[in-house]
Amino acid sequence: MSELMDAYWAQPPIARTLTTAVLVTSVSVHLLGWLPAAWLYYDTAFLFRFPPEIWRLFTSFLVSDPQLGIIMDSYFVFQYLKQVETANPKFATKEDVVWYLMTVGSFIIFINRVILGAGAFFLPALIMALTYTACQDQRGAQAGFFFFTVPAQTIPYCMILMSFLMRPWIIPMQLSGIVAAHLHDFLWRLWPEFGGGPRVLATPSFVSYLVQTPRNVSRGYGTAVRPSGSGAGTGRTTGASTGSVLPDSWKTRGAGHRLGGD
Repeated sequence: MSELMDAYWAQPPIARTLTTAVLVTSVSVHLLGWLPAAWLYYDTAFLFRFPPEIWRLFTSFLVSDPQLGIIMDSYFVFQYLKQVETANPKFATKEDVVWYLMTVGSFIIFINRVILGAGAFFLPALIMALTYTACQDQRGAQAGFFFFTVPAQTIPYCMILMSFLMRPWIIPMQLSGIVAAHLHDFLWRLWPEFGGGPRVLATPSFVSYLVQTPRNVSRGYGTAVRPSGSGAGTGRTTGASTGSVLPDSWKTRGAGHRLGGD
């Protein structure tokens, strides 16, 4: 049991936390009946009640499909959010990933409620957004999709094809996830780098305060070092920390002199 818990806590924190929230919430709704779905779905009218039911902005992304969907949706959330959190070069810090989830989630709600005029639970759209973001920077690589090997960037469309065969009513929401992820990529990277425009989706400072990513983050493959400035997006990974490498006991010895010098 301790080995299982050690493996659990060794996983990336954002992917671990969100997957756990999806799994626990879905089991509580579909299997145990502890949480009524009516308390969790999104409806704008509930945000303007007193007190406002703000939690619906978050819980509407935590309820999976019933039965096998509980396992599959939780797996997809973990699989692709882990890739976004640990292997995507766009996101140098944890706060960048948190801000990505917040902005993409907002786009998904807007597209579904304002443009499409439907939607109460948005987890399928979020899964598709995570899949799109994780796979777009793997162009040219091969990836496994169930029993098949396909180009990595085609996995989102393979998922849509699977939905067409099994649950076609969910496809519009999945497409909204692709649109939301593409819009985030355009505003975060493409427009500033290739269009010369401002980075309108730069991670705000309040997210950095909430997440409080430490400057030195130990990893299994080295130490991720963040710059000392705020809102840094230029961290690098190295096998040793930068800056002073002397032990603390040496730092009290005063100014050093070269051998043979004055």
